[in-house]
Amino acid sequence: MSEGVNPIARDNLTERVYRELRSGLLEGRFWPGHRFKVRQLAAAMGVSETPIREALMQLSRERGIEMHAGRSMSVAELSVAQYLELRRIRLLLEGLAAEEATLKISDSAIDELAAIHERLAAAEKKGRWREAVRHNWFFHNLLFRYADMPELLVILENIWLRNGPLINYQYPHAPPTYENGHQHLYVIDALRRRQPEEVKRAIQQDMVQGGAPLVALLEKLQRGEITRDELRASRDIQDGFDDS
Repeated sequence: MSEGVNPIARDNLTERVYRELRSGLLEGRFWPGHRFKVRQLAAAMGVSETPIREALMQLSRERGIEMHAGRSMSVAELSVAQYLELRRIRLLLEGLAAEEATLKISDSAIDELAAIHERLAAAEKKGRWREAVRHNWFFHNLLFRYADMPELLVILENIWLRNGPLINYQYPHAPPTYENGHQHLYVIDALRRRQPEEVKRAIQQDMVQGGAPLVALLEKLQRGEITRDELRASRDIQDGFDDS
């Protein structure tokens, strides 16, 4: 359990626990269906059980975590229909954020995006799946932060609370594939040329083309042809997540 979280300072405990767990969901540090055990989390984060419970309740209200009978809590899982509906929303909203960011983002931030993508590509090449999942989130998050639209940012991050863990399914079984090169590279190129429509199109194609193998895998999961446990068991042990 300690792999997914960091120790927490003593002041403002609930808020700090909440932020740490929220970051874990956004970055894909937890898999869909991961069951949170309050006592283990409290020990790993160096706090009492009360702020853990309060933070988990907050995340359940935001739908990143599901509460089950007996008060157990786990990371939200998405059906194919739910994923596709959320992707339709992301296509619109991340497309808007991409357009808005194009004329506001600094040259140094574009360089940072390029560096993040290089780290993502290196992680994929070397089979460091956990890093690949995390850097994918960093890329998207940095871009739509530069839209400078706080209300839009809140909406997108709330969607990613449910989307982030799901990206774990992509590696190594359904990695993003593209017809003519990685769409992140098109995003970066269009940003440098300050072309809002091209940036919007590239970020949308990243979701559609890159996400196609994930949709196919989710359909297999839904049909029972493969299980979440089987997907996790075949992940490289050095990149595994402790879900026990």
